[in-house]
Amino acid sequence: MPSQATRWAPLALAAFLLSGPPSVRAGEVVEIGIREYRYDPPVLKVQVGTTVRWVNNEKRVSHSILFLGSGGYESDRIFPGETFQRTFDRAGKYPYTCGPHPEMKGHVEVE
Repeated sequence: MPSQATRWAPLALAAFLLSGPPSVRAGEVVEIGIREYRYDPPVLKVQVGTTVRWVNNEKRVSHSILFLGSGGYESDRIFPGETFQRTFDRAGKYPYTCGPHPEMKGHVEVE
């Protein structure tokens, strides 16, 4: 017979997966890694006033952060080991992609 912890493990995993993207408090700095042409995590929930820092962890490829929609803009290219950061001062959803690699997608949700 399985232990009680073993029986509850699938429920705990399901609750974690259904809870949505990680959430960060205002004033904190949180990093999104770039590796293998992906943003990690691809979706991030933060509070107004949070700074998000993208870190290029690739070995040879440069990327940019291209914010979509009205008022969107593109960061300079960030090369391996470099970073770009933005402080989010307004609530909303901020979808972004990589300028040279549009298949890379992510978004920041600001509450």
